[in-house]
Amino acid sequence: MAYYFAYGSNMNPARVVARIGETRRAVHGWLQEHRLSFDKASRVEGIAHANVQPAPGERVEGVLYELLEAEQITLMDPFEGRPHEYERFLHPIVTREGVIDAWVYVALPERTAEGLKPAREYLEHLLGGRDFLTPNYFTALSGVEAVHALDDATLAQLGLSRTTPR
Repeated sequence: MAYYFAYGSNMNPARVVARIGETRRAVHGWLQEHRLSFDKASRVEGIAHANVQPAPGERVEGVLYELLEAEQITLMDPFEGRPHEYERFLHPIVTREGVIDAWVYVALPERTAEGLKPAREYLEHLLGGRDFLTPNYFTALSGVEAVHALDDATLAQLGLSRTTPR
């Protein structure tokens, strides 16, 4: 079995289906000893995508997708900008069923920057994973400061759309 752990916009199950097709199932999971950060520079100045950073004692919650086929993960690579923006690594993800090794995308250090904020439309995809998150984690995500009122052309540069989850 192959697994993919989403902590960013792919926590929205509709986005994953639109990008790589159906998965076998999705469950709540978390990446230990890491924190969620919005420091991955996007194509638009000042706008961030999600990333994970090592952080002792912290954890990143997300959605663990069981893929139908191992090769399905390669369909996600272009959406994540692999290998120029993010790289993927196998990491142990904790679930209620035990620890499962899963693919996790991590931003390349040279693609990160300080002082960035996510677009509100991007953050909404993260919040789309509500059913897979603890209430406290969801509340913290809801409080992330985001950039509002971006026009459609800017959203397209960010890989976002008001009309499709892809």
